[in-house]
Amino acid sequence: MAYLKLYRDKLRHNYHHLKHLFENRGIEWGVVTKLFCGNEALIREVMELGAREIHDSRVSNLKVIKKIDPTVQTVYIKPAPKEHIAEIVRYADVSFNTELSTIRLLSKEAVRQKRRHKIIIMIEMGDLREGVMRDDLIDFYGEIFKLPNIEIIGLGTNLNCLHGVMPSSDKLIQLTLYKQIIELKFERKIRWVSGGTTVVLPLLLRGDLPDSVNHFRIGEALYFGVDLFSGTTIEGMESSVLELFTQIIEIHEKPMVPSGDLAANPMGEKMKVDEELYGKTSYRAILDIGYLDIQPDFMMPKDKEISIVDASSDMLVVDVGQNKAGLKVGDMITFELKYVGALGLMNSSYIDKKIE
Repeated sequence: MAYLKLYRDKLRHNYHHLKHLFENRGIEWGVVTKLFCGNEALIREVMELGAREIHDSRVSNLKVIKKIDPTVQTVYIKPAPKEHIAEIVRYADVSFNTELSTIRLLSKEAVRQKRRHKIIIMIEMGDLREGVMRDDLIDFYGEIFKLPNIEIIGLGTNLNCLHGVMPSSDKLIQLTLYKQIIELKFERKIRWVSGGTTVVLPLLLRGDLPDSVNHFRIGEALYFGVDLFSGTTIEGMESSVLELFTQIIEIHEKPMVPSGDLAANPMGEKMKVDEELYGKTSYRAILDIGYLDIQPDFMMPKDKEISIVDASSDMLVVDVGQNKAGLKVGDMITFELKYVGALGLMNSSYIDKKIE
């Protein structure tokens, strides 16, 4: 049976690498756990490292975090759906916001629950996902400062999350200027410029991050050690905190080209035949995983002699060449993963999760 494995020692290594990096620069940070899809055992692994601020995008996951340790600061990292306002105030100490009507509901609910709810206002800086338009920002803040039981602790932005717009020192300087303008206009101090995510780490490492960006939210770099500018691993970090293990359920020598009339497969794709492969054979292994669990583009065989052919709903076909390794039914093939691939596996009830 296929399973996903988390390596505790590699997770610890990456966590302390990041902790040291941020502490040396006076930057506060929180760990994003949405990858774990509320898996309590995996969330505990992060919290036992000493994380005191946890970010997630599902209220059910925040409940798990508060169950483990009610004193940890929880952050809900997307604009709140109206039907979850009460739960967000109860389980999230902080939430990201972009809509005045939603913040008014949070204020009303915070008064009802006799809580003080903290918010970060997300600003649109070009990637066109969530964010208040910059021309509206002053009036927006003016209305929020009037609301009871709401504390603005930061302004932030997300880049590279939708259209791939990359961060730059110029964009982040603009973000810090908005903080200064708001503080001067309303004579209020704002604690965080939350401009830091995994994609911003390379700017920090090469000294291009404005000093006023003082808060990071980190997920992908913790689990994959990735530099999203270069696609390489950040120096000193581990790239494979998570690995996928799949079992061979069939292996035979087969032609490399299908026979018969070709039409679109169930995924809507029609194969283009490489005529040079006619008459050639190779060993093909079928693995116990498929599109139901993960997109093949998000997995990379650790054995470079193995290549992915394609998948169906619950089986993956790989080419193992002439099978020099002598693979057989029951053997395991290991894959490294991209973030989105791991996310799908975490959300699959068919994939076991193990910790080593």
